Amino acid sequence: MIDQALVVFDGVVKRFGGFVAVEKLNLDIRQGEFLAIMGSSGCGKTTTLRMLAGLEAPTEGEIRLRGKRINDLPTWQRDTPMVWQSLALFPFLTVRENIEFSLRMRGVERSERRKRVDKWLERMQIGEFAERNVAHLSGGQRQRVALARSLVTEPQILLLDEPLSALDAHLKIRMQTVLSNLQRELGITFVYVTHSQSEAFSMADRVVIMSRGRIEQIGNPQDIYRAPRTRFVAEFLGSSNIFAGKVSNVSEAIVRISTPAGEFEVASNATRHLSKGDKATFVVSGDRVLLSNQPPADGLNRLQASVVGEEFVGATAVIHLEGAEHIEIKAQKSHDELERLNLEPGAKVWVSWRPDASHVLPGE
Repeated sequence: MIDQALVVFDGVVKRFGGFVAVEKLNLDIRQGEFLAIMGSSGCGKTTTLRMLAGLEAPTEGEIRLRGKRINDLPTWQRDTPMVWQSLALFPFLTVRENIEFSLRMRGVERSERRKRVDKWLERMQIGEFAERNVAHLSGGQRQRVALARSLVTEPQILLLDEPLSALDAHLKIRMQTVLSNLQRELGITFVYVTHSQSEAFSMADRVVIMSRGRIEQIGNPQDIYRAPRTRFVAEFLGSSNIFAGKVSNVSEAIVRISTPAGEFEVASNATRHLSKGDKATFVVSGDRVLLSNQPPADGLNRLQASVVGEEFVGATAVIHLEGAEHIEIKAQKSHDELERLNLEPGAKVWVSWRPDASHVLPGE
């Protein structure tokens, strides 16, 4: 992947009347990367995508594509095709005709159109459906048609707005693999808007998390998961246990933080030069939380909690617990480990984690 900006949002603002949908957005999208934009409803992610597509005009600031200002460039002159959540296929056309449509609009001559469409029918493994009406296809097949229609023009960038949200769980996993492989093979920049953390984190090179029209954090999935920059990001990910309190002691290796749930140790290299008396908030990922029926070994942070319930997530489960002062704790465990623990709702269990498993939120 070339570390070069293909798209630049430079101080972009979008207002709808008195509502600010996007506020002072500064974002570089690199040539050849898979960028995912996440956030809750109304955070500005879809508006950002629509401004790049030319479906909305920025109120302030500048959007540049390959160094050229495109604020006022019509949609059809941008070469930024979009795969919609609804797919927006033409129900009265066949698969071949749907894929061919954008080439026809560009004036590509007939033999070249057929050659390119045949290539994408084969690539997306939908050749047997070429003459079938798209209304008679399955959801996964229609998804492949929509992708082929967008990619047949060989664009440098593809925009995707919640493209997998209507698919069943098993089809989503399959299409994630298709998208990832396509992006790597073609070297095209993908800008992908989604609510799904699993989709974004499994496919993207970088993830943007937005809130109230602003970027809260941008980085690779591992960095965001292990080191959320703000409390909002930690809460949005849903996998972090959050503890807030005051620093009670500082040593060369350890910082002790007193919270309503107890006093806990954080490795000094995970802090921001904290001093005694400072307010501090730290997070511990659910997969780094240990559970046991016996008191944990020395050197680990510990507390007792009651089992509230279980949430199954594929090969693992998230155990929801409640500690002192009604603090909520989540632990992600394999099913084998849960069988050994034999947890029941209401049961008491020891919760523990290493001091270096904590991450102190900057500025909190």
